[in-house]
Amino acid sequence: MSPSKSLLATARSDIPASIVVALVALPLCLGVALASGAPLFSGLIAGIVGGIVVGGLSRSSLSVAGPAAGLTVIVLAAIERLPSFQVFTLAVVLAGVLQLAFSFTRAGILAEFVPSSVITGMLAAIGLILILKQIPHAVGYDGDFEGSFEFATAGGNTFVDLWNSLSRGLTAGAVLIGGISLAFLFWWDHAKPKHGPLRFLPGPLVVVMIGVLGNLLLGLIHPEWQLGPKHLVQVPIADSASAFVGLFTLPDFSAIASPAVWTTAATLAIVASLESLLSVKAVDEIDPKRRTTDKNWELMAQGGGNIVSGLIGGLPVTSVIVRSSANVDAGADSKLSTILHGTWLLVSVALIPAVLNLIPLSALAAVLIATGYKLAKPKLFLERYKQGWSQFVPLVVTVVAILFTDLLIGILVGLAVGFVFVIARNFRTAITYACDGSDCLVRARRNLYFIHKYELQKKLELVPPDSDLLIDLSSTSYVDLDNVDIINAFIKNAAYRGIRVVVRGDIAERTLPLINAPAAEVRFA
Repeated sequence: MSPSKSLLATARSDIPASIVVALVALPLCLGVALASGAPLFSGLIAGIVGGIVVGGLSRSSLSVAGPAAGLTVIVLAAIERLPSFQVFTLAVVLAGVLQLAFSFTRAGILAEFVPSSVITGMLAAIGLILILKQIPHAVGYDGDFEGSFEFATAGGNTFVDLWNSLSRGLTAGAVLIGGISLAFLFWWDHAKPKHGPLRFLPGPLVVVMIGVLGNLLLGLIHPEWQLGPKHLVQVPIADSASAFVGLFTLPDFSAIASPAVWTTAATLAIVASLESLLSVKAVDEIDPKRRTTDKNWELMAQGGGNIVSGLIGGLPVTSVIVRSSANVDAGADSKLSTILHGTWLLVSVALIPAVLNLIPLSALAAVLIATGYKLAKPKLFLERYKQGWSQFVPLVVTVVAILFTDLLIGILVGLAVGFVFVIARNFRTAITYACDGSDCLVRARRNLYFIHKYELQKKLELVPPDSDLLIDLSSTSYVDLDNVDIINAFIKNAAYRGIRVVVRGDIAERTLPLINAPAAEVRFA
């Protein structure tokens, strides 16, 4: 089946999913642009490019790219430091070029070394952050920007904002719309028909309709509860087609020799690549079909997306887990959903921006809260707990670190703890020793690496003189050369202690030279 036919075959599931992702992406694109100190339309450009360009180039079936909250601090600092926004978009283009270079050097393989417990922790943390950050928007307290992941905020921190929203920031109309929307989404998950045309109806689309119509109805029956513009989506509106085209801008290539531009580009390329690789890895984990994405190709796709986004005035793009998880949850089956979501964003901001500006943020917050709950279900923590502390502790540490810092710092902390457990597992006893009279056994239970040198040395020192020793390497496929030297040194010394040595295992014959010591019997079995 050709790629085009394959995409069309999944249209029934991908079209509804793409609508859901577009609705989720809309406020996030605007929020990230606002937090970055960039023109609002630059966030929409990044969302459109992330869908159409990155979606078209990527080999990931379910990952969705767009402007990322994890880059807001870097982008804000860069925009303030560089002479103009057009110079900043030049840095975005150059970051894309650097990502292409990362792809050619096969840097994508780094994602495969991230422990699964850290990936699970990242997903759970993002779910909890969505809930904590979106509750204020759901009740009408829009103090922090949409898509914020940082713990520290203008109002203090995540928990302070949550308390303020619930204690003195309630807006009656937002609470009503948000509550009804959230209740509908949870009900729809259980009541959605499995057959008939309604099975293709996206719950978030119904929620948006509830929000728009509900707010208009409040204006008729209870005007003081009707939500004003600050509680609604705010898409820039162009007066004409030429004005809309004017919202796209070209980079200032005259600054290409500036060291500050290249420093910004390198920073964006490294951070965006890391976030994209982790997000794609996480999406592969939650893909119902468990498909595996080519990470090096993904870097190429992200680089191409950033080149295009920078060329037309957009923010940098990365693969983003919130939109990707919404895509998975909505039942997407292929990257057609990702491409279409970018198409819907382009068409809607070009043709119906006034209609988009009728959507209450509380309705969209309900969609994100429902998505967050699915990412952070208690069942997820129980499953990892049952797998042991080596899985549970990195998960919890990753969650806590992300909650109290930001996404990238939290992931790095989780990685550090995860690697500690990986190293600890490798320090477990790898070699067993047993002796019955003059018959002794030293057995390697798994591959032997540099860190096993001390253990191997100590076990061999236990072998008494005038004994028959079996060194069993049959369970190994690799023995580090340092360990080979230890075994060979022991065999050579065994000749003078009356120890007869038998070495078992295919690896032994390939790596251990037979030493013809005068008083020892050394053979392979």
